Amino acid sequence: GGKAPRHERHEEAEALGHGGMDGLPAEEQEVMDAVVKVYTTHTEPNFSLPWQRKRQFASTSSGFTISGRRILTNAHSVDYHTQVKVKRRGSDTKYVATVLAIGTECDIALLAVPDEEFWEGHRVIAFGGLPMLQDDVTVVGYPIGGDTISVTSGVVSRIEVTQYSHGSSELLGIQIDAAINSGNSGGPAFDSSGNCVGIAFQSLKHEDAENIGYVIPTTVIDHFISDYELNGAYTGFPSLGIEWQKMENADLRASLGMRPGQKGVLVRRLEPCCPCSDVLRPSDIILAFDDIQVSNDGTVPFRSGERISFSYLVSQKYVGDTAKLKVLQGGKLKTLRVELIRPHRLVPAHIGGRPPSYFIFAGLIFTPVVVPYLKSEYGKEYDYDSPVKLLDKMMHQMAVTKEQQVVVLSQVLAAEANLGYEEIVNTEVLAVNGVPVSNIYELATQVHACKGKYLKLDLEYKQTLVLDFKKARAATAAILLSHCVPSQMSEDVRERLGVDAV
Repeated sequence: GGKAPRHERHEEAEALGHGGMDGLPAEEQEVMDAVVKVYTTHTEPNFSLPWQRKRQFASTSSGFTISGRRILTNAHSVDYHTQVKVKRRGSDTKYVATVLAIGTECDIALLAVPDEEFWEGHRVIAFGGLPMLQDDVTVVGYPIGGDTISVTSGVVSRIEVTQYSHGSSELLGIQIDAAINSGNSGGPAFDSSGNCVGIAFQSLKHEDAENIGYVIPTTVIDHFISDYELNGAYTGFPSLGIEWQKMENADLRASLGMRPGQKGVLVRRLEPCCPCSDVLRPSDIILAFDDIQVSNDGTVPFRSGERISFSYLVSQKYVGDTAKLKVLQGGKLKTLRVELIRPHRLVPAHIGGRPPSYFIFAGLIFTPVVVPYLKSEYGKEYDYDSPVKLLDKMMHQMAVTKEQQVVVLSQVLAAEANLGYEEIVNTEVLAVNGVPVSNIYELATQVHACKGKYLKLDLEYKQTLVLDFKKARAATAAILLSHCVPSQMSEDVRERLGVDAV
């Protein structure tokens, strides 16, 4: 769905639900009782000042009870939560809920309510399969514009691989023409027989589009739940770790030795830290994935008469699974087996609810670049307004090792020790005392290990920053104190460094 605030992407209400439930059959009335209202207090980190949190804010959303005394809602509904409460329909009591798992990529969260009283006479929602196009769907939830439960109805407009804006991932999504407004998030979408066919999670806000809502289908929900049950935690959706190109041009196919009947996609780049880089090579041609033929435009057959991006097949598998690829490598047909792992981005889209990492020395604040940091620094239009070097790393560069980060000198807390460097902001740190650093931990280690008189930092754009090491180290504590910074480094950096302070 379109860009919108992080906590609830569905911006403002454009239509309200049709209040009454009188038109629904008795069993659907019962289904309503499984829908709960979720009250969350969020405390997000301030990525620009990583030692502190932003002011807390409250949000409401929807959820529903499933088997095993659990509740499903959206991940963005409980993101950076400090407290989650749920209320059943027709009840006046809010019960405290615990968060069992958050799947940021698929925007689903699993909650539990310890209080027995909440579960008395509760209903369980049954899941249906994938709906067909034009099937009726009813979205139930607690959107803005009123306090009681709301029902909106529509039909399935299309089913395809959709951009999930919360986890910036691409998974199967159902597009419906029912209004999904702020607060509807996490509510179930039912088919005409009262089975849940998905979870409402985002809507498209665009001047040319009206009433476009998106629902997470049961295939994605099943993947999330079985992943949690299998591993005791959410491990995510795997990726092949390749960038590919369509092969719709006949000359391109012929030049790479493909026969007239063959179809496939061209491998452009491989992620160095993915297992696929051991078996595949750039300019290989993927002809089939798990014995399903991949077309020249990267699609595979889906249901009757439909086609879908082959990334759908990848996202159906679990982290650690093996995929069978039929590949044309140097003109020879090969069958390869590749392990699928979680995608590893050089600039991650999120940090999974952890506090941000940072390290401060002599008023210089170092932090790894993550997308929320860019949003915090450059606002909603961060993908246009961020420095071009950082955007290039976010969009195109691949991590060579799993530990690799883009570490920037975020800002300089002005003091005598760093005189003349106050204007440096968001510039990548390449080396400390001539030793290249590939993450925040290596940077902190190198600063800590400085033996000479000067500490020299090599920054992007060939900038050099030199400090008198002893003076700078002595000034650090006073600078932290005057800026009310409680700690020189984040907890994870302290653990890796194994020291208290430099």
